[in-house]
Amino acid sequence: MSKAKGKQAEREKECPPISMADISSLLEEHRAALSADFKSSFDSLASTLDSIRSTINDHGQRIDSLEVNATSVDQRLQQLEGAFSALQKDNDLLKHKVADLEGRSRRQNIRIIGLPESIEGPRPSAFFSQLLIDVLGSEVLSSPPEIDRAHRSLAPKPAPGGKPRPVILRFHRFQVKDLVIREARKRGVLHYKDYQIRMFDDYSPDVLKQRAEYRDSMAELYKRGYKPALLYPARLRITLPNGDKTFLMSASDAVKFVQDLNTSS
Repeated sequence: MSKAKGKQAEREKECPPISMADISSLLEEHRAALSADFKSSFDSLASTLDSIRSTINDHGQRIDSLEVNATSVDQRLQQLEGAFSALQKDNDLLKHKVADLEGRSRRQNIRIIGLPESIEGPRPSAFFSQLLIDVLGSEVLSSPPEIDRAHRSLAPKPAPGGKPRPVILRFHRFQVKDLVIREARKRGVLHYKDYQIRMFDDYSPDVLKQRAEYRDSMAELYKRGYKPALLYPARLRITLPNGDKTFLMSASDAVKFVQDLNTSS
């Protein structure tokens, strides 16, 4: 037993017992270390939060600026749309007026196709005035009609052997022009010397485009024995088998009229 007690005494000398003061001191050191760590972490977190807050504030300002700009752009867009709508209406009105004026300016014109280039010589008005007498005869025109202007179309002059340009005549009196064009329609192909010629109204490109839309419907009506006629600028008059007349104001109406005929037959 004495030997065991001696060993225990030696161990106590090597590891002296820990007192409450020592424990308190150790706890205080741990508390201080933890406090420092927490303070450092909170400082870092506060710095991060300040950075995030600054970023959010900056984004908020940018969003406010974008909203203001978007509102301004929307207002300007509405103004532009209103101005565009007004300009579009004005432009449509002006287009209709120009087309009407162009059509009216051509009402006293006719086109002659089939005559070779330069056949008219240096005095085209006098030449074509006499040509009309030679082609239609004195029973239709008792005297050479008065022609204000005679010229070729404004296309480039064709190469030798190429298709000749149409001739455009402007009559001084509409009644004479109407007489000439009605007689030309009756006869169809006309002859001047060795040339076959045709005479047509001189319509504007817009009117020609509108009238061309009736081509298929008119061909079908002719096949069925109806008598269609295009009135200026682009109205279709149909003479029914019983002699009654009906008027169609658009090409779509003509298509529907033909479709109804196909359905009923």
